[in-house]
Amino acid sequence: MTFSVAVSGATGYAGGEVLRLLAHHPQVQIGAVAAHSNAGQRLGDLQPHLHAFADRVLVDSTVESLAGHDVVFLALPHGRSGEIAAQLPEGTIVIDAAADHRLESAEAWEQFYGSAHAGTWPYGLPEMIVDPHGTRQRSRLEGQSRIAVPGCYPTGSQLALAPAVAAGAVETTDIVIVAASGTSGAGKALKPHLLGAEVMGNMSAYGVGGVHRHTPEIEQGLGWVAGGREVTVSFTPTLAPMPRGILTTATAKLTGTMAATAVRDFYVDTYAQEPFVHVLPEGQMPTTQAVLGSNHVQLQVVADERAGRLIVVAALDNLTKGTAGGAIQSMNIALGLPEQTGLTQQGVAP
Repeated sequence: MTFSVAVSGATGYAGGEVLRLLAHHPQVQIGAVAAHSNAGQRLGDLQPHLHAFADRVLVDSTVESLAGHDVVFLALPHGRSGEIAAQLPEGTIVIDAAADHRLESAEAWEQFYGSAHAGTWPYGLPEMIVDPHGTRQRSRLEGQSRIAVPGCYPTGSQLALAPAVAAGAVETTDIVIVAASGTSGAGKALKPHLLGAEVMGNMSAYGVGGVHRHTPEIEQGLGWVAGGREVTVSFTPTLAPMPRGILTTATAKLTGTMAATAVRDFYVDTYAQEPFVHVLPEGQMPTTQAVLGSNHVQLQVVADERAGRLIVVAALDNLTKGTAGGAIQSMNIALGLPEQTGLTQQGVAP
């Protein structure tokens, strides 16, 4: 069976990545390829790497152009998806790659995004543990017609810490996360601080002091696992001089309820059957290069026994597993397709 798919926001990094991956999906036919300010232009002039769709002419991102498809991907700026999604038919699977439908708390949304909350959809991170009993989020995506794709930073942060939180191995009020992201995470809009001359040979922190928009999303996800325990996260993102990729270092104070070796063994067991999450052999550290262009996540789990802290390092591609790959993986589950369909790419190296 073939499913018709429309992609809105096709000229951005996220929308372009959705199309790149869908080009290899055996059960998808691309319908409308939509944008707003670039409507009427040839896609190949704006996304020259998408040879399969180069001659497609972009249509405007309207409800009329998107309706009538089996699946609609919304790769729009934050705050723009809610209005369009609300007008699409209930039977259409709508997958929002923006933040509009991720947060359960309207108060948190308004505080961090500054607009009215559009509502909450099922969260598109299939491997995520969502309660202390080890339930995975994929069970909540089957048959869904509305799915919110996680943020790229929360994808790595939550996969890094959820097993330890579920096991009660770490203090949930003493979580510190520092993550380095490539510049594509900031989107395609022209910004002076993202110019090559500003980025090359340079690293910088931003969103420091608990103000980054992904902070409440990380706390929300880990809160599901914590089983009522308070969760507090200190999150600091940094900008790295590379186009794509995220390297996350997440630490939390060990509770002492599990031996250090047992914590690592728990991670290995937790992700043993996950096709896209890999706990590396001891001594091998995750790298962004190893997951480039793939839907895979690498993890390493180490106990700093001197400091009494657990350290989990995670590497992923922010545009693939962190956005478009996770979106397509969730689409597959919602449609009842094998989860890995169209997502078998390995990392690109060197």
